Amino acid sequence: MYTHRQQLFLDHVAQTSEFPLLLEIERAEGIYMYSPEGKQYIDLISGIGVSNVGHRHPKVIAAIQAQLEKHMHLMVYGEFVQSSQVLLADALAKTLPEPLESVYFTNSGAEAIEGAMKLAKRYTGRHEIVSCFHSYHGSTQGALSLSSAESFKQAYRPLLPGIDHIQYNNLADLTKITHKTAAVVIETIQGEAGIRIADHTYFTSLRQRCTETGTLLILDEIQTGFGRTGTFWGFEHYTIIPDIVVCAKGMGGGMPIGAFISSKEIMFALANNPILGHLTTFGGHPVSCAAALATLQVIQQENLLEGITRKEQLFKQLLIHPKIRSIRSKGLMIAVEFESFEVLKPIIDKAIQNGVITDWFLHCDNSMRIAPPLIITEEQIEQACAIIVECVSY
Repeated sequence: MYTHRQQLFLDHVAQTSEFPLLLEIERAEGIYMYSPEGKQYIDLISGIGVSNVGHRHPKVIAAIQAQLEKHMHLMVYGEFVQSSQVLLADALAKTLPEPLESVYFTNSGAEAIEGAMKLAKRYTGRHEIVSCFHSYHGSTQGALSLSSAESFKQAYRPLLPGIDHIQYNNLADLTKITHKTAAVVIETIQGEAGIRIADHTYFTSLRQRCTETGTLLILDEIQTGFGRTGTFWGFEHYTIIPDIVVCAKGMGGGMPIGAFISSKEIMFALANNPILGHLTTFGGHPVSCAAALATLQVIQQENLLEGITRKEQLFKQLLIHPKIRSIRSKGLMIAVEFESFEVLKPIIDKAIQNGVITDWFLHCDNSMRIAPPLIITEEQIEQACAIIVECVSY
């Protein structure tokens, strides 16, 4: 029997699957979500990598409220000087190595990927793009074209031509990057593939190959950015500098925002021939920018990165059970592998019943996704892991 709101959801909210969770959440704060009846859930997935500083962080809420007192939307992107936009762009540039200093704000990660793809084509004059097998960059038509998952693509063809795929962390495949390649679009750590981490040598060689062929290296940091891996940007674990960085998810503290970031030289290609080469009405919305700036400052000022590795190790120490085959992780980006989806799904369902929200991965459905808010305490990790292990044993 559905509640009234659940029925309204089923009747009028477009469905993305035949089996939505139908969890009714009344409010959220910190690492917790609450049902209308007051049942508490530990959010171990951060709304899929979004709530890095927790739900409704007081400083993010204060920044939103302060911006609401000033103004909301004023003009389509790129025409007016708006304080929250320029301060956020400056703060982002300061987290990045030179020459990554020019920021184009969007509404989401998929939009940022679309913009980055257009920028690479415009700047290089080429149209071929290389991405990885088992990658995920979004569901818009261009971003979907980058995917190798035919089951997700076949219903929407024809998609973007000129896409080739390489194996992630495979040096031999780098020869597929040629002087015809406009860009390589790659996740710094593969997320929906179930947390796959490349060797240092691989990214060094990838950077070298892109430089040799005049190909732009686009790093998708939509999941890895804003502290998720223990450094502010995931690529800080490697001694490389990309040509374009894409971010979103954890960027807005719960508000919708994304960005692609490059050098002034490369980004200026969108300003001429044709003029207004990329447009968005709501990209860089002032309220979202204010929230994102506060999120960035919370990560820095509250030293959230310092405890990430320790918390990662605590999860790995506590999640021990014969049914758990392996754990892959980088910071608080964790995949707990089981034999099959048929084994995992009842565990996820039982965990939700017991007050812990986890999930699986789009291209790795036998692994449990764990990506809690960075503010989670060691005591909260112990509590959550005890519940998960109990559900595994059930």
